[in-house]
Amino acid sequence: MPDIKNYKFLNDINYPEDLRKLDINDLPVVCDEVRDFMIDTITKTGGHFGAGLGVVELTVALHYVYETPIDKLIFDTGHQGYPHKILTGRKDQLHTIRQYKGLSGFLKRSESEYDVFGAGHASTSISAALGVATARDLQGKNFKVAAIIGDGAMTGGLAFEAMNNCGVQKRDITVIMNDNNISIDPNVSAFSNYFNEIFASPTVQKLRGEIWDLTGKLDSVGDRIRKLAARIEGGMKTIMTPGMLFEALGFDYFGPINGHNVIKLVKMLRMIKEIKTPVLLHIITEKGKGYAPAESDYRRLHAIGKIDRDTGKSLAKAPDKPEPPLYYKVFGQTMVELCRMNPYIVGVTAAMLDGTGLDILEREMPNRVFDVGIAEGHAVTFSSGMATEGIIPVVAIYSTFLQRAFDHLTHDCSLQKLHVVFAIDRAGLVGEDGATHHGVMDIVYLRAVPNMTLVAPKDEQELRDMLYSAIFDYTHGPVAIRFPRGKGVGVQLEPMKSIPYGKWEKLKIGDDVAILAVGNMVREAMKAYEILSERNISATVINSRFIKPLDYDCLEEVCNNFTTLITIEEGQKMGGFGTAVLEFLADKDYHHIRVLNLGIPDKFIEQGSQAELLREVGLDGQSIADQITSFLEISQEKSIDKVLELD
Repeated sequence: MPDIKNYKFLNDINYPEDLRKLDINDLPVVCDEVRDFMIDTITKTGGHFGAGLGVVELTVALHYVYETPIDKLIFDTGHQGYPHKILTGRKDQLHTIRQYKGLSGFLKRSESEYDVFGAGHASTSISAALGVATARDLQGKNFKVAAIIGDGAMTGGLAFEAMNNCGVQKRDITVIMNDNNISIDPNVSAFSNYFNEIFASPTVQKLRGEIWDLTGKLDSVGDRIRKLAARIEGGMKTIMTPGMLFEALGFDYFGPINGHNVIKLVKMLRMIKEIKTPVLLHIITEKGKGYAPAESDYRRLHAIGKIDRDTGKSLAKAPDKPEPPLYYKVFGQTMVELCRMNPYIVGVTAAMLDGTGLDILEREMPNRVFDVGIAEGHAVTFSSGMATEGIIPVVAIYSTFLQRAFDHLTHDCSLQKLHVVFAIDRAGLVGEDGATHHGVMDIVYLRAVPNMTLVAPKDEQELRDMLYSAIFDYTHGPVAIRFPRGKGVGVQLEPMKSIPYGKWEKLKIGDDVAILAVGNMVREAMKAYEILSERNISATVINSRFIKPLDYDCLEEVCNNFTTLITIEEGQKMGGFGTAVLEFLADKDYHHIRVLNLGIPDKFIEQGSQAELLREVGLDGQSIADQITSFLEISQEKSIDKVLELD
């Protein structure tokens, strides 16, 4: 555990109940100490950064006002959850965040009773909070529920679906919208704060209730008075605040207010806490607040590796020799080349321009890139609409996020055989982001979709070739290309060329066993091949780059020449590529073939480096070789036993 400074208050704050013992005027110092502790720790370990720095005051105010963990705070995504972890018993473990066997980088129910609802994907908090509030009311319990949503998550349709239902149900629930994308003119903010305090004060809330009850007894006259009062209040709020959209959804809206004035936040939260119907508090924060390098960075240092605390510069050592390019950079650069070839190609992303590499294309051809916000389902249907008119959309979405668009992909794209290309980044085990972000389910769910072509490149050049082929050759329906996070293999990049549809590639020829490897696992299979060779085991290694359709001709040939097959995929083993091979063997009645399927087991894998996680699930080269050796030994023993039985 790292040394902890001699803070005035933070050393004695282990849980929110310790925080609530302090005087309200001590809270600004607490916020400074929380921010300093987070900066000191995360610059040494890496992690999500800017969003947490922006919500320090809000988090302190929430735990000061609400009786957590009895009252329930539900954070969206978890990017903003680090100050929450510091205040809820995990301060001394923060240095382990996102590391193997350490704290999760997101909210996680099994980690703390203060983590009411886990989430690594955006826009879930309001739906979850309404569910918690409904359960509370059904059981006759008495506690408050608040959802904290921000960092772009309000662009997700799920957030608005939930808000609409909140307005219908009229339950006691508070939504805090953390808006870090705009700044407020100080005069407007002060004016708005004045009216917010008036509208939120117990006196006005009580008066509203009494007027409503009284006018309800006055028949038609009462209705006219109610409508007039609503018009007056609504008119004032329209002039003074931007909240009429939320009012229309059934919320009492307050804001926007300065999210970095902790005392103002506490006073406001205390007032709205007494309101028993849906409330939305709109706060303005600055992402990266209090850390100069983040404040001056246009992305606000959303996530960082180990950096110098004073300068914000990376501490990563420069490599001794040139490193292979990152897959997503190769994708972005290839998209520029492709768009120059054909004016009808466009890139589409769901709020991940930088993360997918499409920022490279945006800089070159800004009118050929569409960022639709955190709305993966819309990205797919929007792209499908363009495809009906001859545009060729390349939709770049992380594997874990594409899960959210399964219905759109199935109903709006594949059913209509639309030519949309899906560039599925971060396929496989992604490392430190953990279970919410591993892209290990795409093979399973995409295999189930009719009209879908699913491929996986073995290296960065094959990614280029697959993009070229998917756009210009495989035009009969959607094509999904899954590729991993991280560096490529280091092959020489060449001009793009076509890959024959549905054809695999033999990389090594051997006699004892056939290894069918998918995508990133080809590299590990080649490592295993070398180890097996040292053990006098001769293996054929096949780059099984087409997952759907399989290369049936190659499979027939393999089955006619081998009795042992190994399938390797960096995806869920249950229902994945190996299952597809087993289905083929069953259909063709190849019962003499022994098959070892290697892949992700039927469980969620936690965080760690990619190398650590590959070893954990047995998908690194050494583990693959060991498992194949054991499988061959067991198979040989069974064969000998069968011969002895016949004798």
